[in-house]
Amino acid sequence: MLVVENLFVNYNVIKALKDISCKVDQGEIVALIGANGAGKTTILNAISGIVPALSGTITFQGENITGTPAHLIVRQGISQVPEGRRVFANMTVLENLEMGAFIRSDSKAIKTEIDHVFQRFPRLGERRKQLAKTLSGGEQQMLAMGRALMSQPKLLLLDEPSMGLAPMLVEQIFSIIQEINASGTTIMLVEQNANMALSIAHRAYVLETGEVVLSGDAKQLAEDPEVRKAYLGE
Repeated sequence: MLVVENLFVNYNVIKALKDISCKVDQGEIVALIGANGAGKTTILNAISGIVPALSGTITFQGENITGTPAHLIVRQGISQVPEGRRVFANMTVLENLEMGAFIRSDSKAIKTEIDHVFQRFPRLGERRKQLAKTLSGGEQQMLAMGRALMSQPKLLLLDEPSMGLAPMLVEQIFSIIQEINASGTTIMLVEQNANMALSIAHRAYVLETGEVVLSGDAKQLAEDPEVRKAYLGE
């Protein structure tokens, strides 16, 4: 579904990504793990069209999308849940979800999609008229995910969904990620909590200073002594 080949991204003089290649097959959850500053978020932002590629190609469903503006990437079927949630603080829960449907015009279908989000995240349904800034961190994460799902993406990019959440909520969010995947959405997941990421992913890539240093089956990587020592705290 997604193929990234020989991708280089610079931030001024800093080489953020150096010759990155990775892929995501339809139906998979693929995790990107690594220390802070390894380049995980930059990969998602390059795929989303938020940061420009210096060189290399990004192909989605057979079409070269390198250099495509971010708002058109959403129309292609890729949606991103950004790190730090980035909900529209002074809009209600409902308005945030409606913003997520900006590429759609069928109001009846949009309403049905909002109902689906409320079924998946009942707490959002209870708070539909509340301003997003009044929600807890966990609720804001649910809202950011719900908003991204409003465009009915084929590929969902999730950036640090567990950041700052209590352990019980982390389990709930990861369970929902698995449900979203099981219902047909392919997922690329950036996650600091490598244990949780590898427990639900099919495959994973390990990044260090802008390069892929390991890749393979997620369960095998979770058992790799080097990975355990470096990323799983063992």
